Amino acid sequence: MTATRGAWPRPEDFAAPPGPAQRTAWSESDRVARPARIGRLRARFAQAGIDAYFGVRREHMRYLTGFTLAEGEEKSAGNSGQFLVAGDEVVILADSRYTIQARREAPEARMFEAYGNLPERWPEIVGSVGARRIGVEAGFVSHAAWGRLAAAAPDIELVPVEGWIEADRAVKEPAELERVSAACAVADRALATLLPDIRAEVTEAELALRLEWLMRTGGAEALAFDVACLSGPEAALPHGAPGDRPVLDRSVLLFDFGAQVEGYRSDMTRTLFVGEPSARDLEVYEVVARAQAAAIDAVEEAVRGGGEMPSGRAVDAIARAVVDDAGHGVHFGHSTGHGIGLATHEAPSLGKAAAETPLPSPTVFSVEPGVYLDGEMGVRIEDLIALDAPAGRVERLTRFPSEVTVVGA
Repeated sequence: MTATRGAWPRPEDFAAPPGPAQRTAWSESDRVARPARIGRLRARFAQAGIDAYFGVRREHMRYLTGFTLAEGEEKSAGNSGQFLVAGDEVVILADSRYTIQARREAPEARMFEAYGNLPERWPEIVGSVGARRIGVEAGFVSHAAWGRLAAAAPDIELVPVEGWIEADRAVKEPAELERVSAACAVADRALATLLPDIRAEVTEAELALRLEWLMRTGGAEALAFDVACLSGPEAALPHGAPGDRPVLDRSVLLFDFGAQVEGYRSDMTRTLFVGEPSARDLEVYEVVARAQAAAIDAVEEAVRGGGEMPSGRAVDAIARAVVDDAGHGVHFGHSTGHGIGLATHEAPSLGKAAAETPLPSPTVFSVEPGVYLDGEMGVRIEDLIALDAPAGRVERLTRFPSEVTVVGA
């Protein structure tokens, strides 16, 4: 593969951060879209025989109501942010820490004050909407919590529900795709700015912190997840964490990171070379690049053909076949990709256990094959792909080049 030395991407090659007007427009798009989102949820009630839906996942709450909690904040928020969608109203639970915010962000919903005492208030909450059978997000409510709710109102039937809102969120609205694209540009620009700082002996932790700072000051309201920066043998850890280890000369340096813009995330991985790469390292990189290209080509070909989209499982198999044929099948264990939006990992999945149904559209997902040699090195290349089959669109939202890039030389 052709190597880039010195003629690196520049920060100005990528889109500037969104301004206040753009952010306001996205907020308005969400406000306009929410009635339809809630309508799709309610349309499932009759077939399932339920009167209401009880949700606890913060991404679902933001998607349906506009009320926001930061990553991990639900662990200290008590019941605040949990919600009940009934036939003709939406109820948001919020204690005194969140009532002002909830009224501001979700003015169409009715507030119900709860202070971590949901079972005690449960009969009153469900009684206020006249519900007798309630669908509950079974994948996110613990067995103990389920039992306490059932005991608190024995005459109310709890019905396990999974995947409803996840399936709706997998199909992206234009304003959602725009925010993912904006988050990609923040990350692209940050890595381009960091390149001159990368050299042997600087530590992984120093580079990770610098990259985080560049994203946060370059348009991101938060990180999509903690930055991974892994040098040499540490790059063989698909989800390793940076440490005080110095970056090694003539080794790979793997970055996995993402930005968050107006709630929506990006996710990219680039494996760079510090100093001249070895023939072995280049060979592994080429295998991974070919696997990624094969997966994306399969989606593009399906769109050009105008037929049914491949499944996530089929796309995974295509990428995996390239790695297998190169003799590295045992060194590629994780899935080829995942959807992304309000959560870093969401539907659709591209993996061995993914659904065999066609990929949804419009949607956005990562394509990130990797090869990991324990104790030696690892390579992963990850880009986000926007798919809109009816519009004939397959677009790489991650703009940072993926050819071999040599730094620190």
